[in-house]
Amino acid sequence: MRLLRIVPDDTKFDFMRFRRVSFPISALLSIAAILLFFTHGLNFGIDFVGGTLVEIQSKSGPADLGRMRTTLGGLNLGDVQLQQFGAPTDVLIRIPQQPGGEGAQQEAIAKVRAALGSDVDYRRVEVVGPRVSTELLAYGMIGLMSAILGILVYLWFRFEWQFALGAMIANVHDLVLTIGFMSLTQIDFDLTSIAALLTILGYSLNDTVVIYDRIREMLRRYKKMPMADLLNISVNSTLSRSIITHVTVTLALLALFFFGPRAIHSFTSTMLFGVVLVGTYTSIFIAAPILIYLGVGTTRIEEERAAGKSQAGKPVPASR
Repeated sequence: MRLLRIVPDDTKFDFMRFRRVSFPISALLSIAAILLFFTHGLNFGIDFVGGTLVEIQSKSGPADLGRMRTTLGGLNLGDVQLQQFGAPTDVLIRIPQQPGGEGAQQEAIAKVRAALGSDVDYRRVEVVGPRVSTELLAYGMIGLMSAILGILVYLWFRFEWQFALGAMIANVHDLVLTIGFMSLTQIDFDLTSIAALLTILGYSLNDTVVIYDRIREMLRRYKKMPMADLLNISVNSTLSRSIITHVTVTLALLALFFFGPRAIHSFTSTMLFGVVLVGTYTSIFIAAPILIYLGVGTTRIEEERAAGKSQAGKPVPASR
């Protein structure tokens, strides 16, 4: 049986010639993302700004989320979110932080109870205060920075320092552009967004390490090949694997985006942008060509030239 080959084995596409275009474009997009973050900001969710979580159960069969959204939307409590979980009768209601402190939060809960009436059972009511939400945000950022630091240490031992630095530049590039996307679209930035950023970080790193491992193999095999040609061979040889992986992940994320619950909409949209659009582009057009500017492969050529000169300078033994 013939194996499925999406990319022919003899593919010789010149990816490295685009580095003079991809680097300026990435630099401009990164600057724009940073400016968006400081000027437009992020749309922090209840986890980070505080609010109220109400868990209810419908008494008369499956909960009608559409009717509930319409009812609660007229209470002027802000962006009230509803999420169905577990059984069809179970619903989570997230009420954003109300101005006026604890009294305002309790008043908002009373309005929700009055609006929904006796058709539901109230199983849990939790209020997330500003102090708790600030701690969650701080711990989330600490976790993200710790993951980046841990990856840097791993790569430093796994590869040479140029590879570690190149991979970290590529990963930070992915995170910066993804945060810029979230600032531009103003989707909710909550704990699921932190999970999405960590997933993007790991996924992009995995793709980059696969390419870097092939590059290191080629460096040992071809001692005199120009670095740009060697990188092209490495990227082309891993292209089939990258396409298959990205297509399958894209299909799964699209299914979640269009048919999944609204509660994970921010997670799936962030993943679609970070993994499919940014991660694929970064691994090929940023992580690989940046090794040229970091000096990878120059020492091996110099060593080969020095070895050739030393061999040429040796006296030829006299024939007997």
